[in-house]
Amino acid sequence: MRLRGWRKFAFYAVGSLLLVWTIFPVYYMITLSLVPEEDLFKPRLYVAQPTLENYRHTTHQSNYLVSEFWIQLYNSVIIALLTTAAVVIVGTLGSFALARIRFRGSQIISSMTLFTYIIPASFLSIPFFKLMADYDLLGTKLSVILAMITFTSPYAVWILWDYGKTIPPEIDEAAAIDGAGMLQTFFRIYLPLILPPMVAIATYAFLFSWNEYLYVVLFLSGETNITIPVAMGNFLATDNPPWNLLMAESVLYSIPPVILYYCFRRHLLSGLVTGSVTGT
Repeated sequence: MRLRGWRKFAFYAVGSLLLVWTIFPVYYMITLSLVPEEDLFKPRLYVAQPTLENYRHTTHQSNYLVSEFWIQLYNSVIIALLTTAAVVIVGTLGSFALARIRFRGSQIISSMTLFTYIIPASFLSIPFFKLMADYDLLGTKLSVILAMITFTSPYAVWILWDYGKTIPPEIDEAAAIDGAGMLQTFFRIYLPLILPPMVAIATYAFLFSWNEYLYVVLFLSGETNITIPVAMGNFLATDNPPWNLLMAESVLYSIPPVILYYCFRRHLLSGLVTGSVTGT
C-alpha cells in the first residue's frame, strides 16, 4: 500500500518522532560520557569541549567506582557466554526430541514449555536463593548461570521446536535409508537447517544474561565477583555520583552487544521471521 498526500506526511512525521524518541537516550548517554567534570551540571544538547578523560578513568581503573572494571567485565562475559552455550545445547536437543522423535506426551510437553513464564522472575528469587544456598552455590557464577538457563531455555526450546516441526520428515527418512543414525541426523541435517533461529536464540540468551541485575545482586557479592550492571548500580549509592563516568562505563559495556548484532544480523533477521510464511 502506497501512502499519498497527508497520510504520507503523517507517516513520516510520526516515524521521525519515534526515531528521535528512541535514539535520544543513546545520544545523551554518549554525549554525557564526553562531558568534562566542570561541565557536568551544565546540561546541553551538545558537548562544547568533549573529552575522553572519563573513558581513560574507566579503562585505567583510576576511580574507586571503576577500580575493578575489567574483572567485572570478565564476569559478565563469562556468565553470558556460558549461559548462551548451555541454552543453545538445551534448546537444540529439546526441540529435536519434540519435533523429530515421536513419544507419548510430546505434545503436552511442547505446549508446556512456556509455562515457566507465567510466574515473574522476581517471584522466584527467594526459592532460587534457598535452592542455591542448599547446594552451596551462593557466591559462584554457576548460580547465576543456572538461573539464566532456567529462564531462557523454555523459550529456546519452543522457538526451535516451532521451526523444527516444519522440516519435512522425508529428509530424516532419506537419511535413515542412507544409514544415518539419530546422532548423524541431528548433527548433519537438523542443526544446519535450524541455524537461523538458533543464532537468534543464542543472541537472545546472551543479551538476557548480559543485562541481568536481580539474580546477580542476590547470588554474588564483592567487587571482584559482581558484573558490570550491578557495579553501575553502585554509582547510585553515592551522594554525588559522577554521571559522566557512569555513562562512559555504560558506553563501553554496550559495545559487545552491538558487535554481536552486526556480526549475526543476517541470521537474526531470518531467524526472527521464521515460520511467518508457513503460518507456524
